[in-house]
Amino acid sequence: MDDQPNLREFLNEVSNFTEEAAPAATRSGPASLGAIGGVVEIAGSGSQIRMDAAALTALQSHSDPSVAMSGQVGSQVKMVVGNAWLIANVRTLRASESGELIAHVDFLGEGTKDAAGKLSNFRRGVTRYPIPGSEVLPVTTADLHAIFAASDEPHIEIGTVYPTDDIRGALYVDPMLSKHFAILGSTGTGKSTSVALILHRISQLSPEGHIVMIDPHGEYSAAFKGCGELFNVDNLQLPYWLLNFEEHCEVLLTTDGAERERDADILAKCLLAARTKGKAAETLGKVTVDSPVPYLLSDLNAIIVNEMGKLDRAGDSIPFQRLKTKLDELKADPRYTFMFSGMLVSDSMASFVSKLFRLPANGKPISIVDVSGVPSEITSVVVSVLARMVFDYAIWSRTEAQRPLLLVCEEAHRYVPKDENADGQAVRKILERIAKEGRKYGVSLGLITQRPSDLAEGVLSQCGTIVSMRLNNDRDQACVRAAMPEGARGFLDAIPALRNRECIVCGEGVAIPIRVRFDDLEPEKRPASSDPSFARLWRETGDEAGIIQRTIKRWRGHGR
Repeated sequence: MDDQPNLREFLNEVSNFTEEAAPAATRSGPASLGAIGGVVEIAGSGSQIRMDAAALTALQSHSDPSVAMSGQVGSQVKMVVGNAWLIANVRTLRASESGELIAHVDFLGEGTKDAAGKLSNFRRGVTRYPIPGSEVLPVTTADLHAIFAASDEPHIEIGTVYPTDDIRGALYVDPMLSKHFAILGSTGTGKSTSVALILHRISQLSPEGHIVMIDPHGEYSAAFKGCGELFNVDNLQLPYWLLNFEEHCEVLLTTDGAERERDADILAKCLLAARTKGKAAETLGKVTVDSPVPYLLSDLNAIIVNEMGKLDRAGDSIPFQRLKTKLDELKADPRYTFMFSGMLVSDSMASFVSKLFRLPANGKPISIVDVSGVPSEITSVVVSVLARMVFDYAIWSRTEAQRPLLLVCEEAHRYVPKDENADGQAVRKILERIAKEGRKYGVSLGLITQRPSDLAEGVLSQCGTIVSMRLNNDRDQACVRAAMPEGARGFLDAIPALRNRECIVCGEGVAIPIRVRFDDLEPEKRPASSDPSFARLWRETGDEAGIIQRTIKRWRGHGR
């Protein structure tokens, strides 16, 4: 009997403890999160809010990582406007004289607020703004799920949205490709692997797609063995007669100024005569100097010699002699066999277009064109021909069933430099034209570069989606800041602080600007671009003589 009161007291103590613990538990729940500040000033794109430093510090230990981050630079906060939640991104944070925190925020969009206070139907843009004095609240993981939830539009998932562990970052394929995209990042930030990841996901979504990738370093052949066709100087077989007149000039002319203009006039006359002489020209009505009609190099050579023979004075023959000498050099140099071989005179244009543009794709939608073995003097010409073929095919196939093409250009600053007087103007012109007009004809452009500040401004500004990894250079950061929309400015401040394989994505391809940690890619799908380990490799020795002999043999034989 004596035990009974003790048992009753124990049960009372347990019930009291439960009642005291319950409010603490609900306090940490998302429904009971209190305000962390208020709106101070409202402007069109962004505003100022004040926040309580003690409230932010208390949130940092919250079990929800989104709540714990809320209010800090690069995170999101929310406000109530009528029956809608307004989401804003924190750009800057400073302490005021009164001890409160003042933050600049950029509005991202708004969603419907239901009876339980949940966020749904999130959309970019703002229709109603809050008034000064409105409460500012932290954003929960449930809110971020509603904000970043991918719609039913075709999309690819590339990674996890920061700061969460499970919210997937999605790129919408149609808006991203139809309005071009750029992937930027300093060397060593995981750019090549991220490019491979995006292209792998696109090819999985569209196994019958049509993607042409210009690979200047031979990195991507290893990544796309299973889902792409690989082309290099050994199997590209790019016929010389596909070059237009401007590209012929870049290959054959060696002079500048007035002399170059004279040489160009002579080349135009002789080239047109050689194209007209070919068998294919007989079936066509009108042949121009730019028409991709097969002709014999021997015919061009003979026409140059014949024209030179008609001259009265020996001094006038110097331009003809220059052209003839350059033509003989190209025919004799084994490095140019992939383009200037006498075997390439047959009309192979249909088969070349078919294999290069993956028409049909047969489950391998990507063509990787490795131009690392192409002589550096004509690399820009080769890229120019490939890019122009993509654009010209799109123009001349408008009356047919549409087959949109994606051209991905690695090291884009080499081909579209800021300097308008640099060599290789043919490739610059065609890539600028694709950037400006490609969307009308179903041609998408993907630019990949580590130096956006060296890229022509007009081209980067045409990219509707920008994926920016870490950029260490101030000029590059300023260039990206100028190209990105106003609402993403808060995210841009994080660019120098991004970790490897992390990026900021903004523009047409995402619902709102996001910071994403890229997924890990399977080793067999990664490009051959990993950095060597000096510490490990410098401990290895053996077979140095064999390495040198084999290297010299490949060196002298240009890879053969």
